[in-house]
Amino acid sequence: MKYDDASWHFGGDYPSDLPQENAYTHIGIFLAWAIENDLVGELHRKEWPEEIEAVINRSITGAKFLAENCDGKFSDEDLNELGNGFASHFYEGDYCELYAEAADPEGQYETVYHIPDTWETYEKVSPCITRFFEEWKSQKS
Repeated sequence: MKYDDASWHFGGDYPSDLPQENAYTHIGIFLAWAIENDLVGELHRKEWPEEIEAVINRSITGAKFLAENCDGKFSDEDLNELGNGFASHFYEGDYCELYAEAADPEGQYETVYHIPDTWETYEKVSPCITRFFEEWKSQKS
């Protein structure tokens, strides 16, 4: 099952002044969080251990990992069972709205695609994902 695909964002309302790489940012933030929280799938562990370590060490962003290793696609193969349970609930539900609010609380960016792919952005969004994850885990217990 595919949760998201950067190419889905290239048309329609996508700003013509931005490179397509900007469509990877919101997906990459979630993927980086999943990597940091040991929710990544076995395929990734076997295929890209150095790249996963690079995300953990913050030498590459989740968006860069997504672009270079996942062809811009975020699917159930990217996560383990716990990660997929959470993504099915959260990513497909509240994530995009939470991402926009957390990454750009002052509304300084023209669109969500203008939000930069940086670890500073990740630091704004990550605690919110973690909070929702902990709430989700406690509700399913």
